[in-house]
Amino acid sequence: MTLPNQITIGRILLIPVFVILAIYYGKTAASGHPDEKLRIATIAVFLTAALSDGVDGWLARRYQLKTRLGALLDPIADKGLMVTAIITLSVTSWPYEIPVWYPVLVIARDLIILTGCGVLRFLNNHLEVHPSPLGKVSTFLQMLTVAVVMLQWGHCDPVVWCSAGVTLLSGFGYVAKGIRLLHDGGHSVPVSPPRIPGS
Repeated sequence: MTLPNQITIGRILLIPVFVILAIYYGKTAASGHPDEKLRIATIAVFLTAALSDGVDGWLARRYQLKTRLGALLDPIADKGLMVTAIITLSVTSWPYEIPVWYPVLVIARDLIILTGCGVLRFLNNHLEVHPSPLGKVSTFLQMLTVAVVMLQWGHCDPVVWCSAGVTLLSGFGYVAKGIRLLHDGGHSVPVSPPRIPGS
């Protein structure tokens, strides 16, 4: 249990704290008397969790503390925080609610990628996952979407639509890459049916 792994676990434990604070702020906003202290606390928890991602990664690289547990927990913590934040802000009564179709798009893309990785690992017996540049941009825009909603900036719609478009394009890019990997693994050639003797 290295220090980076402890930080990662701490980030996972902050996710339910974020959800509770966001829900309670939404209730105060729906009542017409938003509690700004709750909103600030929600933002602080999200920023702490998001920034800890860079801290644990830097510590693991700087002091050679990379472990298999860390490699497993880190993406779970990152994706868990992002997806949870998007879903929470789409179903609670914040002044600007993220449209419900947006988390559906994000989750559907991630499920398709996860399923594709499983298929490739099974068929090719080998899989190296490298985030695409467009995938990194989509992750950044998803974080920006959460940020502008919590900060209550005046123009959330353009950010949401831009993030959705890049997320969709990155999904198509991963699917295309998966098809190429299947082709390189020799799985694009149809298998001929067995011949029946005497036919």
